[in-house]
Amino acid sequence: MGKIAGKTVEEWIKNYPLIKQMISTEEVFWTNPKYGTFEEAMKHIYLSEKDVKEAEQRLQRFSSYIAQVFPETKEMNGIIESPTVEIPHMQKKLESKMKKIEGRFLLKCDSHLAISGSIKARGGIYEVLKHAEDLAIEANMLTFNDDYSMINSERFRKFYSQYSIVVGSTGNLGLSIGIMSAKLGFNVTVHMSADAKQWKKDLLRSKGVNVVEHPSDYSKAVEEGRKQAELDPNGYFIDDENSTTLFLGYAVAASRLKKQFDVMDIKVDEEHPLFVYLPCGVGGGPGGVAFGLKLVFKDHVHCFFAEPTHSPCMLLGLLTEQHDKISVQEFGIDNVTDADGLAVGRPSGFVGKTLENLISGVYTVSDEQLYSLLSTLVDTEDIYLEPSALAGVAGPIRLFNDHSGQKYTEDQSVAGKMHNATHLAWATGGSMVPKEVMNAYYQRGLQFQLGK
Repeated sequence: MGKIAGKTVEEWIKNYPLIKQMISTEEVFWTNPKYGTFEEAMKHIYLSEKDVKEAEQRLQRFSSYIAQVFPETKEMNGIIESPTVEIPHMQKKLESKMKKIEGRFLLKCDSHLAISGSIKARGGIYEVLKHAEDLAIEANMLTFNDDYSMINSERFRKFYSQYSIVVGSTGNLGLSIGIMSAKLGFNVTVHMSADAKQWKKDLLRSKGVNVVEHPSDYSKAVEEGRKQAELDPNGYFIDDENSTTLFLGYAVAASRLKKQFDVMDIKVDEEHPLFVYLPCGVGGGPGGVAFGLKLVFKDHVHCFFAEPTHSPCMLLGLLTEQHDKISVQEFGIDNVTDADGLAVGRPSGFVGKTLENLISGVYTVSDEQLYSLLSTLVDTEDIYLEPSALAGVAGPIRLFNDHSGQKYTEDQSVAGKMHNATHLAWATGGSMVPKEVMNAYYQRGLQFQLGK
């Protein structure tokens, strides 16, 4: 093995001993030494609350169109939002096997978002809508004051059919962008990596989306997508690795969560810390959500990313401070996991650098643990998630059982306040998984059930 970003593997391990465990695909819990106060961190970030507010307003403008073309969003007036629910039976079950989880345990059900059934319905759909709005305004077909339901017409579909949208995906981002783009009338191509599930490809094709399959991983699918878009003067590439638009679409989730907390009478302040656990692939979704949460709750929210043991790309990037200049494969980690949305070998440099002082830490979870949690959640709460979405559910267990997690609560002066804490696992996908596939997941989970 040659040098990686100027050092040998041995030198990297010497500087960062945790890498040795990561190479052995052991579960690890890392707390970020660069984590700082919200005020300090924001000095280095060029995005602001104003940008997130603009994104929120844009989604509001499109709500009349969304309500018309996706009847399942009518009840919410065309706003694509998910419920936040308590999971007390799951909490009890986990506590019977591990340490007590102090505080309340909640699940943010982005697994059940309308249209594409995953967190990607936030960023992916938002970026498509922004592009559609930009094109229509430039062509003098639309103004900000119009009722956007007028977009649901032959005239607009014909207009959008002159343009193409391209994306590279492991699955869920492709679903959200493919479904939304096709509905508007765009020519849309989704480049899928080898780990993308067959049912996701089939569903996209049934919606009129052009799916290109690649025998290699996510980075290659993105690269091919980028090449295709560059060749088309009317092509638009949605760049999961570097898109601030995607990022802002995700960030809108935070102010909506705050409203849900108000209704549920959940406090977040100095005495009531909030811990959020976000499954992480390339980083755009969890990064955008974490950024939004920090804008709303500032130093009272602690965000942790969760990655598969076989794809710890964000952890590797943050730990070494090399971000996208380094990949898990260079360290001999295979990037093979059933958590398909998280099967990413190289992280987003944009997200890593933006959040390097705002993210509390990263932990990794084995596929066995994901499956075990999957079936346990079904048995206790009757909630069905896809394997990758369970990465967040592992968070509180790891925080209370891992020495680094306990040290973090002490260092942040919240150890004595944990009985007032709220733990929120972000469930990123699952409601669109076909029944027979979900049943196979569940059966597999029973084999790995905790304590068996």
